[in-house]
Amino acid sequence: MRPMRLEVERIHACPNNCMLYRKEFEKEHKCVICGASRYKRKKETDEVDDDVTKNEPLAKMLWYSPIIPRLKRLFSNENEAKLLRWHKDGRINDGKLRHVADSSQWRNIDHKYPEFGDEIRNIRFGLSSDGINPFGNMSSRHSTWPVLLCNYNLPPWLCMKRKYIMMKLLIQRPKQPGNDIDVYLAPLIDDLKTLWVSCIDVYDA
Repeated sequence: MRPMRLEVERIHACPNNCMLYRKEFEKEHKCVICGASRYKRKKETDEVDDDVTKNEPLAKMLWYSPIIPRLKRLFSNENEAKLLRWHKDGRINDGKLRHVADSSQWRNIDHKYPEFGDEIRNIRFGLSSDGINPFGNMSSRHSTWPVLLCNYNLPPWLCMKRKYIMMKLLIQRPKQPGNDIDVYLAPLIDDLKTLWVSCIDVYDA
């Protein structure tokens, strides 16, 4: 990601999936919910010594690639920008279900949020996540969770291509987040809220 000049944020996380060390909790050295140390420690102690633990390896890390710079890059390319309008300009509307844009739920969103639906350049995403074992060892219980976004503005033969699937979050080791995954989605949700409420000026090629 770095060679592509796309920003990547490293966000520290509680090893028990309670919270992220960001915003008002950025300078904390232990979880405000469960009290777990932000850092790995050789010996478990009742108290966290800030001067000692801050030099230790992190207990858990979240990698986040902000979505707004990626969208700006898509719109800056003339060919890509044209593809982002396919769901309106290129789709055949004959009542057959070939794409998400043909579904009743797509029309429901247009009806519920007409201002959003009227602007064909507004982006619609599908989110998916699943755990993987990066070491390929079935005996290992290590689990890393990528969070992917699929761009449903694109035609069906492209929206599931690797080129257009965005890996926005990578939740590292060692256990799956389970129902606590919403803790890790917070940076992505914040960016999506910014796009929904405040809007961002983007050059459209």
